[in-house]
Amino acid sequence: MKKGGEFLIKETTADEIFIPDEFTEEQNMIQQTCWDFLDQEVFPKLDEIDSMKDPKLMPSILDKAGALGLLGTSVPEQYGGFGMDFNTTMLVAEVTGAGHSFAVALNAHTGIGTLPILYYGNDAQKDKYLPKLASGEWKSAYCLTEPDSGSDANSGKTKATLTPDGKHYLINGQKMWITNGGFADLYIVFAKIEDDKNLTAFIVERSFGGITMNEEEKKMGIKGSSTRQIFFNDCKVPVENLLSERENGFKIAVNILNVGRIKLSASAIGGSKRALSTAINYANERKQFGVAISTFGAIKSKIANMASKIYASETACYRAGQDIDDIYNDLVANGTPPGEARLKSLEEFAIECAINKVHGSEVLDFVVDEGVQIFGGMGYSAEGPMERAYRDSRINRIFEGTNEINRLLTIDMLMKRAMKGRLDLMSPAMAIQKELTSVPDFSTEGSDELFYEEKKALRNMKKAGLMVSGSAVQKFMQKLGEEQELLIHMADMLIEGYVAESILLRVEKLIAKNGRDKCAIQEDMAKVYLYEAMEKAEWAGRQAIYSFAEGDEQRMLLMGLKRFTKLQPFNLKDARRRIADYLIAENKYTF
Repeated sequence: MKKGGEFLIKETTADEIFIPDEFTEEQNMIQQTCWDFLDQEVFPKLDEIDSMKDPKLMPSILDKAGALGLLGTSVPEQYGGFGMDFNTTMLVAEVTGAGHSFAVALNAHTGIGTLPILYYGNDAQKDKYLPKLASGEWKSAYCLTEPDSGSDANSGKTKATLTPDGKHYLINGQKMWITNGGFADLYIVFAKIEDDKNLTAFIVERSFGGITMNEEEKKMGIKGSSTRQIFFNDCKVPVENLLSERENGFKIAVNILNVGRIKLSASAIGGSKRALSTAINYANERKQFGVAISTFGAIKSKIANMASKIYASETACYRAGQDIDDIYNDLVANGTPPGEARLKSLEEFAIECAINKVHGSEVLDFVVDEGVQIFGGMGYSAEGPMERAYRDSRINRIFEGTNEINRLLTIDMLMKRAMKGRLDLMSPAMAIQKELTSVPDFSTEGSDELFYEEKKALRNMKKAGLMVSGSAVQKFMQKLGEEQELLIHMADMLIEGYVAESILLRVEKLIAKNGRDKCAIQEDMAKVYLYEAMEKAEWAGRQAIYSFAEGDEQRMLLMGLKRFTKLQPFNLKDARRRIADYLIAENKYTF
């Protein structure tokens, strides 16, 4: 059985990963349904949605999405949903991710607003609430963040007090940044019962009373997403609406965030694809010096870099999604209840969920930024499509835990698994220390294999990450957690290694199926991404080494880093031009 995080120490083969090119005909039909829905119900109304003049507009669009089943993708059929596998729900999140504020409302409802009940609710709670949530009859929101508790969620001050008759909890407190807050019928609320150290979760109906809220927040982007501060003033919640066990709220919040993180990555991919297609279309139409700007090398370089990053991010996202599904299926086959199995599968790949959240959100930011640049002055104008895309993308690096927090989490989780013996990082790290003082391996055995040099480079990139991490652990021991700058550099090496490996394996699998000639552009994208990933890993490794090593130790580590981040020369300019020429001819992102 696969383990989360083991990609760092174990070589994965192409046949071990799922790639988006393997989606079934049914999944492709679902994808098309989502595109049609956006074209008919969302894209024509973007300005109206953002204006928020009609508070009933977003709920009405969610009603239509519910009628199509888009709100019940994760909900089992017995509760009125479709019970789709994890990667199919990710596909829905990807396509609808192009829907700007609608995507935020949809994901909040189907994810953090529904999944706590699905995964942690008892039978009575599931029977009562899931059918209404799956159909869209009721809309949901998630109330965790408070003015003084953001990343440190367990420090929330909202209180729940049991009434003298023992039949209700009275909830008092303030929550902020609540997506769907203005129109939700149901809230997942986190509060501390009396003097508990940890949060408890509650299912709160708007009809319970004692709920007031501020006006809609004025935000930089996602202006059409309802975002409110919500106040609970002696909100009377029946004791049977306590979700899961007392003081289990923090665990619920953490596990639901694992889902949210990777789903956000999928949404970012959908937004990125649409932004790139829009940019390519404009570049083909916009004339300067008598020719379309898509003929200029500088524009082609941008288009190719955007495409390569999107393709890589998409690959990593669905690779992790299928790994989550595979663990889930194994657990269920061995008798684990489905809800528990889903939580365990997500927890197992929590590292990959965090990696994908960081990468996907930063790719989207890169793509919309370059999209604005391709549009030039029109990119800065609210009359054009890129201005909204640029503003709306920025929140994704904050949603579901900031990217800084997620970077720290990847290393923290990795180290904890190593300490518990779940991952053997020590043996490969010690082997690398020995390798640093040995003669380099100049063997060319297997050099005629596909991607021989690239795979060698990937193995070395992982060695570089283990070398830096192992040396940092030796240096700081238990105080490593205090070195956040260093941990972030270590995380960047980890992220680039995972994503670069993913895209290379995807292309290798495609070539095995379709032949190398038919995959020439995909091969170019994989190589362009790998070379950029190696540069990022080398830079991050250097910054890390500078931060903790001196003298002979520093010189040895820098020599090792140089040795482990070498790549054979490759004409990246020509590869980028080939990628761009293909997409320019198609007039959109086609993969």
